[in-house]
Amino acid sequence: METTTGQPARAGSAAELFGARRVAPSILSADFARLGAQVAEVIAAGARIIHIDVMDGHFVPPITIGPLVAASIADQVHDAGGALDVHLMIERPGDHVAEFARAGADCITFHFEADPHVNRTLGAIREAGCLAGVALNPGTPATSVTELTSAADLVLCMSVNPGWGGQEFIASSPDKVSRLVDLAQVQRIEVDGGIDADTVGSVAEAGATLFVAGSAVFGDPEPADAYRRITTAAGAT
Repeated sequence: METTTGQPARAGSAAELFGARRVAPSILSADFARLGAQVAEVIAAGARIIHIDVMDGHFVPPITIGPLVAASIADQVHDAGGALDVHLMIERPGDHVAEFARAGADCITFHFEADPHVNRTLGAIREAGCLAGVALNPGTPATSVTELTSAADLVLCMSVNPGWGGQEFIASSPDKVSRLVDLAQVQRIEVDGGIDADTVGSVAEAGATLFVAGSAVFGDPEPADAYRRITTAAGAT
């Protein structure tokens, strides 16, 4: 089956991966001179969801990576039975959905604050054959998602202000996760920012099931060991 973009519809198989409690290593903190090797290392340790942080220099100050980098690891991740989790921290996210779907994204998440037409963009992501996620900045109320319960497959709770890796976890994040679990009525709550073996337990207990870890994994001399520690602390697969 193909979507209107010509991409295979991957959302069905991705839904199973995203339905389990998992740690998603973020390549934002990887060594890009050996990106394939680092991705292989965490996949060998058990990672099946690889997180890709896309920043445009407008919605957030840094500029990071785009569809070409996603495409460069897509086959490697998919051949291992994994999925690409693309997080768009960009303005006008709807303009870029089709390109990231063609690059191999399995889930595309964008920011509530960046798009005045959230429902339309969520629909476009699903139409492209991907799971559709909406992210909330720390200052955005959890109640913002109450009108999106049927449109979103995933809600991402930022536990730092978006823009840079290695920031300190915001201590009130578990409380917000708990509110999202009650309000969002979606099966998947993802948390991104400051996640490591010490912080992941609190958001897991609050009801999150997906945990993005960047510097805590790839900033460690042994990324595979770091991934395993976080996974254990989260009670994840």
